[in-house]
Amino acid sequence: MSIKLYCFGESGNSYKAALTLELSGLEWEPVFVDFFNGEGRSPEFREINSMGEVPVMVDGELTLSQSGAIQDYVSTKSSKLGPHSANERREIMRWILWDNHKLSSMAGMTRFLMNFLPEDKRPAEVITFNQGRLKAAYTILNNELADKNWLVGSRLTTADIACCGYLFYPEPFGFDRSDWPHIDAWLTRISDTPGWKAPYDLMPGSPADRA
Repeated sequence: MSIKLYCFGESGNSYKAALTLELSGLEWEPVFVDFFNGEGRSPEFREINSMGEVPVMVDGELTLSQSGAIQDYVSTKSSKLGPHSANERREIMRWILWDNHKLSSMAGMTRFLMNFLPEDKRPAEVITFNQGRLKAAYTILNNELADKNWLVGSRLTTADIACCGYLFYPEPFGFDRSDWPHIDAWLTRISDTPGWKAPYDLMPGSPADRA
């Protein structure tokens, strides 16, 4: 029985879980959640995840939400993309938590405000503030990658997949790879990994589907 991942293509947090599954070698399938038409708030979906969010992973009797928890489960089950030691496990968790708080939360909200709201409802001051916070996060990430290929250890791990989650999306939200050369080189290393796929090639649902 394959793992099911409830997700939709525009969700960067879903992308983190989906890419981890894709690169893990485990058998899995995406299940589209029609977020923009309110499916996440429906009683039926709340039975799957009371938090009303994607991604949600179902593997047999186990149902798990939150991208970082799903990544940890998948890397443990597959013995790929995870830590080689207790110290590495803590370091991976440190970057996943940092990303959730400092990078993905700001990037996801800013991208939503700039691309998925009607133009007359886009709050310019909030977007500018968020982009300032994001610049600080990009600076930390770029500096971290100045003298190493991967965030933790000598290979791709879930720490990298967590922190790149929103940076592969084509919609503009103030991130230009050319401004951050170490991030740019790191993203190229990730996309050169065998099996890598872009968000809209990996999960159903894209802005083009709603156009």
